Amino acid sequence: MTFRSSTTTARTSSEVRAVARTQTLLDGQNGIGTVRRTTLPGGLRVVTESLPSVRSATFGIWVQVGSRDETPTLNGATHYLEHLLFKGTAKRSALDISSAIDAVGGEMNAFTAKEYTCYYARVLDTDLPLAIDVVCDMLTGSLIEAEDVDAERGVILEEIAMTEDDPGDCVHDLFSKTMFGDTPLGRPVLGTVDTVNALDRARIARFYKKHYDPTHLVVAAAGNVDHDTVVRQVSRAFEKAGALSRTDAVPVTPREGRRDLRTAGRVDLLDRKTEQAHVVLGMPGLSRTDERRWALGVLSTALGGGMSSRLFQEVREKRGLAYSVYSYTSGFADCGLFGVYAGCRPSQVHDVLKICRDGLDQIASEGLSDEEIGRAVGQLSGSTVLGLEDTGALMNRIGKSELCWGTQMSVDDMLARIAAVTPDDVRAVARDVLGQRPSLSVIGPLKDKQADRLDEAVS
Repeated sequence: MTFRSSTTTARTSSEVRAVARTQTLLDGQNGIGTVRRTTLPGGLRVVTESLPSVRSATFGIWVQVGSRDETPTLNGATHYLEHLLFKGTAKRSALDISSAIDAVGGEMNAFTAKEYTCYYARVLDTDLPLAIDVVCDMLTGSLIEAEDVDAERGVILEEIAMTEDDPGDCVHDLFSKTMFGDTPLGRPVLGTVDTVNALDRARIARFYKKHYDPTHLVVAAAGNVDHDTVVRQVSRAFEKAGALSRTDAVPVTPREGRRDLRTAGRVDLLDRKTEQAHVVLGMPGLSRTDERRWALGVLSTALGGGMSSRLFQEVREKRGLAYSVYSYTSGFADCGLFGVYAGCRPSQVHDVLKICRDGLDQIASEGLSDEEIGRAVGQLSGSTVLGLEDTGALMNRIGKSELCWGTQMSVDDMLARIAAVTPDDVRAVARDVLGQRPSLSVIGPLKDKQADRLDEAVS
């Protein structure tokens, strides 16, 4: 399948450049590199961050579609499609796609999330034109052959089985189901065995045509890149596929999901013969656009973000009840989750849950100390910068920022927002978020009496 329109003729490269709109979003003096955006005809956005001092470049295409956009019968279609785009185009076979990037020592991959999908390649700067051509060809020219759909089904079923064999990973899917129920946000990104077995070529191809149009795409490149050159190469690749002249694109509509959140105090137990019990205790969090998210990030870091955090000290260092214990936040377009995870011996699960619940309640009512907040601000600031030390991370930042927020924030601006968080801000968001009644998800071999007592953690 290719992006084509029967009513409009594709523009030439010179015509595309004539109507494209380019802006400099960050001038390179208040961050790491110069960030520019060009909007091409049809709505395709191209953002780049130029770093002439490096010798690598990462090119990615972000698609505003994720498992949240699936109906119950299509659960898993977004991830299925991610696999299929690597299986071949009219120009390249699956082997041609992989060998082209391998031959230049590059890396290529993709990932699917609840609200977006990303395809990317990281190469030497001199090989960026190849990466652009290959990834754009995959996105616009995938054949989605019936035999590839059937062959890849087995691979995806194995991936589902692999996830189910990892209870530390699987418990987060269970927690999403606990909080959101049988809704798009509550269903697994990979789909289920039943839904994946039911998907066929026709349904996946329709899903591809509906969602993979320029209004849903953001192209991002970071490293030793020239913005105008990237725009020219992307324009040429999409023009050949007829993508810039599509007239049947479906505009992106705002997502609504807060109504999907379930009643607090719910407990879900999945009985598995595992060596550990894996638990997530949590509650509704904040959306990714909520201005309080900076304070929530500081709170999460202080609570369970490192070896000096309260949970790590109380659960692991002082009592030796768990090897892994941490807190985390997940922000979506209109809602979010806040969770605490721990893996422990089944006999210790109630002790761990009591410590975690008591800790949440104490912080909700009394807040954190100024010392804890100051340490968390420093830790979050450092990890933010250290997490942007390669071109892949930079591509992720600018691509996701453009897709999810429509704006770009420099590293200095991010650090300023973190530094501006006050103890009162953290205490206020702790009352709002941690003061809610939690829900609980558990995977492990709990006996009847142990299972009966799980309600104590959310009462």
